[in-house]
Amino acid sequence: MSAITAKMVADLRAATGLGMMECKKALVEADGDMAKAEEILRIKSGAKASKLAGRTAAEGVLAYAIEGNVGALVEVNCETDFVAKDAGFIAFAQSVAKTAAEKKPATVEALAELVEGERKAVIAKLGENISVRRFEIIEAANNLTTYIHGAAATEGVLVEYKGDETTARQVGMHIVASKPQCISAEQVDPEVVAKERHIYTEQAIASGKPAEIAAKMVEGRVKKFLAEVTLLGQPFVMNPDQTVEQFLKQQDTDIVNFVRFKVGDGIEKKEVDYAAEVAAAAKV
Repeated sequence: MSAITAKMVADLRAATGLGMMECKKALVEADGDMAKAEEILRIKSGAKASKLAGRTAAEGVLAYAIEGNVGALVEVNCETDFVAKDAGFIAFAQSVAKTAAEKKPATVEALAELVEGERKAVIAKLGENISVRRFEIIEAANNLTTYIHGAAATEGVLVEYKGDETTARQVGMHIVASKPQCISAEQVDPEVVAKERHIYTEQAIASGKPAEIAAKMVEGRVKKFLAEVTLLGQPFVMNPDQTVEQFLKQQDTDIVNFVRFKVGDGIEKKEVDYAAEVAAAAKV
């Protein structure tokens, strides 16, 4: 049996919001498999999906470029938020986006190679390690627009649309705020839907409801899940009384594709205890 550490229990508790003992029991039952333990807890308690994947811990900015029918959204990272605000660093990120849109490299490594000279020059000036973390390109048969949130430029979206640009940008703001996984229910990974259906079925069985009622409960929860994770199914942030789909129909606009980034998604940054470091240095 795998050893269950306090950190594993704490991480599972952070992901589900459930008690320490419940999390420990689930980890023991799952033999230390975090994903399996979370599924066990969700079946037993109806806990929400994991929040671990949304942790943000890196510094940097997003930048975009639209060249004709090609749009690029890029994330460029640095070590501190101080450098992330530097005009030279921001200009480099914008140059990376422009290069991505113009050259359309196949990989992030290829893009990094194209801008390596600029990167080294910025590093020499600012004294921090700087990296091109990721990018996405949309070659559009329609129109392109963007929305980058706030002066810090740490969240943003590139949107392909048909119709009205103002409407598309408003929906871009919604995408940044509500973080849909895709546009419509048909685009949701069938394996994800199957997993959710399994969890809801087990919950319904455990509730002791008659089979017919349980089946209706499951279908209702699956429908609610799909509405929560799809752009068209979500309540529109600027008017929660209507869905995004209803808003788009009113404005005679369609969202064809989108790419959403948040700086640092999925990256863990080492926490530095400066007090401990000073104390340790004082003992030397």
